[in-house]
Amino acid sequence: MSRKRNGQEEEKANNRYNFLMEHSSKNISMSKILGIRGKNILGVNPPVHDFAFFDLWSKPMGLLYLLERMRLNGNDVFLLDTIYEAAASEKTFGRKKIVGTEIEKPKIYKGIQRKYHHFGLGEDEIRARLSETPQPDVILLTSAMTYWYPGVQWMIAALKEILPGVPVVLGGTYATLCTGHAATLGADFIVSGNWEPDVARPAMDLYKNLSYGVTMTSFGCPLACEYCASRVLWPHYRRRSVHEVLREIDFQVQLGARDFAFYDDALLMEKEDYFFPLCEALRKRYGNALRFHTPNGLHVREIDEKCAAVLWETGFKTIRLSLESIDPKLAGSGKVVWREYADAVANLKSAGYAKKELETYILLGLPGQVIDSVKETISFVHASGGKPKLAEFSPIPHTPAFEEAAKAMPALRTEPLLQNNSVYSSWISQNITPQELQELKDLARAVF
Repeated sequence: MSRKRNGQEEEKANNRYNFLMEHSSKNISMSKILGIRGKNILGVNPPVHDFAFFDLWSKPMGLLYLLERMRLNGNDVFLLDTIYEAAASEKTFGRKKIVGTEIEKPKIYKGIQRKYHHFGLGEDEIRARLSETPQPDVILLTSAMTYWYPGVQWMIAALKEILPGVPVVLGGTYATLCTGHAATLGADFIVSGNWEPDVARPAMDLYKNLSYGVTMTSFGCPLACEYCASRVLWPHYRRRSVHEVLREIDFQVQLGARDFAFYDDALLMEKEDYFFPLCEALRKRYGNALRFHTPNGLHVREIDEKCAAVLWETGFKTIRLSLESIDPKLAGSGKVVWREYADAVANLKSAGYAKKELETYILLGLPGQVIDSVKETISFVHASGGKPKLAEFSPIPHTPAFEEAAKAMPALRTEPLLQNNSVYSSWISQNITPQELQELKDLARAVF
């Protein structure tokens, strides 16, 4: 892509940089971003480059909260969500099928016998979209999984070509966990770390024809699972007020949403004082008009008879349960033991849920994990009346599990592509063979 600019473009570029002030490095603080006033702000959710991508009610929540704050600060804000806008058809509960185009695999993936795709809008579509958008003064580009950085890099190059001279600020999960690596992709500035939103809602009105809503009742997690980066991304666990969450849901209902995903890491914590009152308020407001989903997984320790009944009566249609493993050597967080899982499933079935609705996350590929323990956990879930769902381990930087994995593979520290959960266990770490992985998948899908 050509990046030539004429003198007029250079002058415009310099003017745009002036309001951000000069920085001796690429790093810029969130307080500096929040200090911007009276500008056109474009938020961008980039395409995903990966072997597979599924829309589990995903939205770039951090970016959407930030855009709402920027709007309240007196800026005009716009959104380019290249994932959402590439949706081809609707699936269940408002989710979308995202279009994928096969592309060449990165060299490090050459030996992997799977197809690699660009999920999201292409360059021509992005160019057409941006031609309809007012010229931005600054672009806020988010990032999610660390191993999705090729899509981020592609997006930066496209933005530099289409909107020369407009500064690109890269933030989000990848930029926080791999700040040094992120600084090499071509963005003008890097902002790392999450900020605690002090706005009532994310800027979901920037979407046209909203098919589902997303909300979070809390930021962070009070637990400390060895494989999870929640405490890195959100060092301080904070619960939002019920009133604030209700306002957020009300706003998205007005935009047309009827399905809502709770993206909490600890939705049921303090359930008597928080979750139950929230559900009661939702039932009073909407009756059975809304459907709710928990893609991140619920702590089964909290699901007693009353909790199961509340979930059912409030309209929680998609239940994901967190079990991970019944192997005591891998229960580093102490989050759940086998008896608590069995009781939770029994309570949920008594409330009205069927086996197929009780998908249960089982971790695969953890350092030190043996295949037999995974088989035992899958069989236990079947016997308890749940539906096993394999969740392949991804070594996430700054977590204890990552440090353990990096001892055997130091390259994990410098190449985020090696952290890809969809190929880590069977192709990268080779903890199991592709054939063994397929055997586990078949066992999980078996009908009992």
